Amino acid sequence: MIPKLTRYGARIAALLVLSIGAVIAVAAITDDPATTDAQHPSQAAAEQQAEVEEAIEDVRLRHVDYIQETAGADVTVKAAAVADYAVDKAEGLDDAQEDADQAAEEAAMNTNPTSVDVPSSCGEYSGNRATGCALTLEWGWDLEQFASCLEPLWNKESGWNELAANSIGAYGIPQAYPGNKMSSEGDDWETNPVTQIRWGLGYIANRYDDPCGAWAKSEAEGFY
Repeated sequence: MIPKLTRYGARIAALLVLSIGAVIAVAAITDDPATTDAQHPSQAAAEQQAEVEEAIEDVRLRHVDYIQETAGADVTVKAAAVADYAVDKAEGLDDAQEDADQAAEEAAMNTNPTSVDVPSSCGEYSGNRATGCALTLEWGWDLEQFASCLEPLWNKESGWNELAANSIGAYGIPQAYPGNKMSSEGDDWETNPVTQIRWGLGYIANRYDDPCGAWAKSEAEGFY
């Protein structure tokens, strides 16, 4: 619509130029002011000029109204589009946050603390050994089961190093084989000594009843 209005305005502007030229030409031909009356061609030219100016003004006003209307429509459309985008973006962020919160909750539910409270009866031990001693007592076994059996067993297997790995794939403090068996105790099985020790104590309880049973097996056959 804008190009049509512009072409129409250009034609009228050209007509205006020709009309003005006609007025100038008539004025140049006659020197007698008395001849400039209602019947003189210059009068017709003046009237034509007035009509042209009126038409030009009408076109200009129509053009201004059109720009204002379409500009307003464009702003409305753009505003609506921006609003829709903002809503979609907000909903997407909310969904992402919910997924992140759920994942964090699930991860927290399937991990263990990296340390435990160590009772005074385990005070002679430190590091992972102190944790092992505390968890052994928590499991229900006495201190002798730890000091005489579990401590030397896992010292032999891994040196109580939660990152220990051997050439066949055994891993962690209890040397679980394969190491990912310990994922049943927690997703942090590769780095968390608490997760590894708890898994190892469960393995020993199910297979040998207690740490001393596992130690006897290891002493007799070199593995448990």
